[in-house]
Amino acid sequence: MSGSSLPRARRSAAMAAWLVGCALTLAAVTPVPVPAPAPGPASAPGPASASASASGEAAVLGREHAREHARLRDAAKGAQGYPQSKRTASLAAHRASQERTNRAFADAESGRFAAYFPSPDFGVHVAQLPTGKVLLFSFERVEADPTKETGPTGTVGRTNAGRGYLWDPAKGTGAAAFTKVSPPVVLMPDGHYAPRPAPFFCAGHAYLPNGMVGVFGGNVGGKGGSGAKLSFVFDPWTETWFRNRDMSVGRWYPTAVTGADGRQIIMSGQSERGTGTPTPVVERFPALRHPVPWRPFDIPVGLSAERLRTDAPFRNDYPHLFSLRDGMVYGLGRDADQQWRFDPVREVRTDLPRRPADFRGYGSAVPLPAGFRGPDSVLVLGGDPHDPFTYRLSGGRWTTERPRAFGRTQDDTLILPDATLLTVNGALDTRDYGHGPFNPRADPKYRQVELRDARGNWRLGPAQRLPRGYHSNALVMPDGRVMVTGDELQQIANDPDIDDAMDGSIELYEPAYLHRGARPALDRVPAGELGHDRAFEVTSSTPGDVARAVLLAPSTVTHSVNTSQRHLELRITGLRGGTIGLRTPPSPADAPPGYYMLFLLDGKGVPSVARWVKLGVR
Repeated sequence: MSGSSLPRARRSAAMAAWLVGCALTLAAVTPVPVPAPAPGPASAPGPASASASASGEAAVLGREHAREHARLRDAAKGAQGYPQSKRTASLAAHRASQERTNRAFADAESGRFAAYFPSPDFGVHVAQLPTGKVLLFSFERVEADPTKETGPTGTVGRTNAGRGYLWDPAKGTGAAAFTKVSPPVVLMPDGHYAPRPAPFFCAGHAYLPNGMVGVFGGNVGGKGGSGAKLSFVFDPWTETWFRNRDMSVGRWYPTAVTGADGRQIIMSGQSERGTGTPTPVVERFPALRHPVPWRPFDIPVGLSAERLRTDAPFRNDYPHLFSLRDGMVYGLGRDADQQWRFDPVREVRTDLPRRPADFRGYGSAVPLPAGFRGPDSVLVLGGDPHDPFTYRLSGGRWTTERPRAFGRTQDDTLILPDATLLTVNGALDTRDYGHGPFNPRADPKYRQVELRDARGNWRLGPAQRLPRGYHSNALVMPDGRVMVTGDELQQIANDPDIDDAMDGSIELYEPAYLHRGARPALDRVPAGELGHDRAFEVTSSTPGDVARAVLLAPSTVTHSVNTSQRHLELRITGLRGGTIGLRTPPSPADAPPGYYMLFLLDGKGVPSVARWVKLGVR
């Protein structure tokens, strides 16, 4: 029987016995001097004594055994400061209040939260892969008490490390559905040069045309959080990370977006000099001297990025970037006066009008569906707990749009297959859910989703299990459900077993369209690449039910920043038996090359299960 399946009392006793055994081993082999008591209140050992202790343990127990020993000590301290009973009671209370709240909502009108289950990762970063699996990555926690900073933001050395997992929905929701996909081991320029899985958390990411995920930046540690020059690609086909040449500058909290040519534009992020030093340098990956990775076996490894002639002097991190139908990249900063349009071909930047609202923190932004063409406008929402209004940039002008029920930050807004919008997650501010920072108590309103119809009207919907603010995320899956995860503070505060290996949690939301009758069928799509403005055919065993065909780009999202979202209607050109004729979007500017989820919808907006198609011909 594994340790995780033992009753808590037996498992705790076993852990205690193991630690005692280690202590006896240390005592038997190495005489341990007893230090004189320090004056004043008790305090943690200083860096020198902690380092000496760790070195002594490593010499006797071995490096990995000593690291596990230290991890268990840290976990025990976190459990004492915030006991398991408190976490268990909190989770039970959230479940009960969720059930009470959601009795008022009909599934066919507002959807429902249908599943809640443990995850081995916090989901600070998530990406829907064209294999159907979901990539989650973040960091190894350094603290189990949610009233303290749990991540290694300011940590220098080996414990400042990243981790990654794949979730396969086809295998269900248990531990067996997750596979560990650790990033490459690196040596960070932090003075320690201790090998550890790359600390790529709080990076920026976007898709390449071959379905791979480019990940740029990360955390070196110290200086309030300093930027790493790291550049990686995750290959969903081999489920492997590959490292590329470092960027020219460090980036912590950067943003990346895929342009019409399939290359990725990277902007902003705190530099290697530490927090308060956002870099204005703009880079492109891969550099023009390298071909764009196009086929699944075109693995970018050792490739370089290149600096653009223009700069992007954002004062704050994680700007929203969107590649719209005119081929330009729109950079929408958090400061109202930092709204720019970038030409990635001519490498120039031009000013856009000042946004009507003042500074906005972590809030979402969505390129609005525009029918058969690519998006030409963006809706900015959230980021200010005192402002419920939404703001639209279209044709170089800002307009104030209909408000949501209340202001919130840390929210995630998604385009659904039927072209409606869904907002999940949210908080008052970073680490504050209405009762002060690092306080797991939360205002219940932040747990309710909001729904925007085709006319732009918003209404509240059902409540999710946990409040999820900073580092929360969500994405649309190929079966039309929405995966909700993230926010390590709330996940740790509501962990049903803080001693096991499942640190996080995932919730699944079923939109209303999944409760309005049978789905249309999408049986077959072309296996090869589809050119732009080209006719193609799909087959369906329910052709009479099909009213619309839609391409929905997959999401890769973090910190309320989702640059990859895109929704396009496809022209239906004919119907012959079970064969449906369709036409792809006009150009790569309308729909950048890469993998898309193709949905067929009926007249009530009920979608088929999506099938993946690849847009763009090399």
